[in-house]
Amino acid sequence: MEGSTPTPTTAETEAHANQSAAQGDEGKPKTAPAPEANARGGRGGGGGGRGGRNDNRGGGRGRGRGRDDRRGGRGGDDDGEELIEKLVHINRVAKVVKGGKRFGFAALVVVGDGKGRVGFGHGKAREVPEAINKATAAAKKKMIRVPLKEGRTLHHDGRGHFGAGKVVVRSAPAGTGIIAGGPMRAVFEALGVSDVVTKSVGTSNPYNMIRATFDGLNNQSSPKAVAQRRGKKVADLLGRAGASEAEAAADAAAVTE
Repeated sequence: MEGSTPTPTTAETEAHANQSAAQGDEGKPKTAPAPEANARGGRGGGGGGRGGRNDNRGGGRGRGRGRDDRRGGRGGDDDGEELIEKLVHINRVAKVVKGGKRFGFAALVVVGDGKGRVGFGHGKAREVPEAINKATAAAKKKMIRVPLKEGRTLHHDGRGHFGAGKVVVRSAPAGTGIIAGGPMRAVFEALGVSDVVTKSVGTSNPYNMIRATFDGLNNQSSPKAVAQRRGKKVADLLGRAGASEAEAAADAAAVTE
């Protein structure tokens, strides 16, 4: 009928709903499409792969740090022994350059544990503390063991030779003290010897004197080592000096190294 009100169509309703939905979408925060998200996720996965590689590299570096820890452990053992460090000599040299002079220092250090182990080393650097540290580290690496009689003196007399330096070392009874001077005294104090008589003949160069002293100490041998090398008992070796069997057995029991 012409006078009746037209009824709303479903097309207008659907258009209004779509417009409202579009407006609602504009009011909401935009999100990335799923394919891009997947692509980024793939990149993230690749980053994870890179992270995996970094972890592997980190593992390799971890192994390196493990080696450093082991080295540090050895240094810790040396520090636990409370090593005796003796600074024997410091030499200063100068190099003339265009701007003036450049000074360098060389240090000679003796290190020992006071229980039969001793070593020496030298280091060079532009500063004195650094040179001493280098020399100390070198001395710790070259420590030798010397057999001691009753933990206070040498088992027998000996001679050492290096270059123009010649030294004579002799065992001494208790109460004698360290009869030595200069670099040799530092060696025996670090070694733990309390009774010894020494004589240096020839050069007074501390480097040659130290090396000659170590040459004499390397030639030292104990009754136990000699008996083991000859396949005999310590008492048999000590009994040949005119002592009785009981005295020889007691002396053999007193030998610790």
